[in-house]
Amino acid sequence: MPVKGSLKYWWSMENNKPITIENKSLYKTLIRVALPIALQSLIASSLSLVDNLMVGSLGEVELAAVGLSSQFFFVHWGVMFGFVSGSAAFMAQYWGRQDLKSMRRVTGFAVVLCFGISMLFFIPAMFFPHYVLRIFTDIPEAVELGQHYLRTAAICFLTLSVTIPFTAVLRTTQQTALPMKISMVVFSTNTFLNYLFIFGSFGAPKLGVTGAALATALSRVLELILVLYVVFGKKNLVAGRLNEFFGWHRPMVAKIMVTAVPVMINEAMWSLGMAAYNAAYGRMGITEFAAIQASNTLNTLFILAIFSLGDALLILVGQRIGMGQMDYAYALAKRLLRIGILVGIASGTLLILSSQLIVRLFNFTPQGQMYAFLIISVYGLFMPVKIYSGLNIVGTMRCGGDTRFAMFIEVGSVWLIGVPLVFLGALYLHLPIYFVVLMAQTEEVIKVIICHKRFRSKKWLNNLVHDI
Repeated sequence: MPVKGSLKYWWSMENNKPITIENKSLYKTLIRVALPIALQSLIASSLSLVDNLMVGSLGEVELAAVGLSSQFFFVHWGVMFGFVSGSAAFMAQYWGRQDLKSMRRVTGFAVVLCFGISMLFFIPAMFFPHYVLRIFTDIPEAVELGQHYLRTAAICFLTLSVTIPFTAVLRTTQQTALPMKISMVVFSTNTFLNYLFIFGSFGAPKLGVTGAALATALSRVLELILVLYVVFGKKNLVAGRLNEFFGWHRPMVAKIMVTAVPVMINEAMWSLGMAAYNAAYGRMGITEFAAIQASNTLNTLFILAIFSLGDALLILVGQRIGMGQMDYAYALAKRLLRIGILVGIASGTLLILSSQLIVRLFNFTPQGQMYAFLIISVYGLFMPVKIYSGLNIVGTMRCGGDTRFAMFIEVGSVWLIGVPLVFLGALYLHLPIYFVVLMAQTEEVIKVIICHKRFRSKKWLNNLVHDI
């Protein structure tokens, strides 16, 4: 129970003694670990917002074309993030044991698998972009513009397959400032190149939507170069001999696959679910989809920054699990979840208050502005609920290897509740876009109830590395 002073106590049922979590130490650790991740996410989201403002200034059709093209990248990101997030549980627990060689093996395995999967996205994006976009919309203008974007930016699939695993291992070893600094350089470069190629500034060709794709591709190549330089050129503690990254053994690979594949399926199916949402929105009209694109960009600005707490939860709690401190891990996770709820309430309020000002920056019709404001209001109201369930799935369940249960929650809530409701509201009942978005939040309410029960059961607490 709480006591006066700077300490917080949680009672250990297993050892029948109190567990002490020092507030000052916890907040210092969160600042060191979570704040750089939050800043990195905030930079990425802010510059993504700037990019969308630049493309949006060309018109609603151009913004919709880029938004629809981005859905394929979004699905790819989900698959990469899923497998790497599942692998990060092993990275965190090996780091807790100071077993750097095993941590490098996990990283190398993640890179190889991610590269292979990325090829499955690169080939259709490069050679069949028209058919890919027809999955998401039946608006001919959006398909025509979007296919040039998709083909030009296709190289990003391959670069991300390397940068995402190495970024994860840098964060796991609490070197979160390094990925943040790289992101500052990369995303600032992306914004400048967008200005250069979208509008034809400083004598560059005026390429419009294709210019936005070219800027993204060049920036992602730069990111790959910087990540490899920071790790290997600067001889970071993550760096090692080549055989340390590829010297896998069967028990390790089997356990990683059992734990990480459900996360990959989870994120892939969730990303496909969000893409299905957008496929429904994309058939409601250009104005409706442009409003969704702008709203999602602004919402992501807050969501990704807050989810840095989920990354910190996975890292900090995962280390305690790797050290065998199960009661402390549970108490720490409980504490971080409470902090997440408070941050979610504050962020949801700020999102709603800032929405009117930011929405006016887009070149929208009055109807488009109204749609965007109402959609953002729905996102803001449900943000604390989304954050709590998200921190459980991305943080607690993954760091303890409870990935199959997390997969069933996420996939089931999206595909059995969210997607049917969105298609029902959008294509059959023909409801306003903001009401369809409200219907989609039903899945978040169901998900948070199940997540809370699972957390309290402690079934997610598992030591993954003690026997390999």
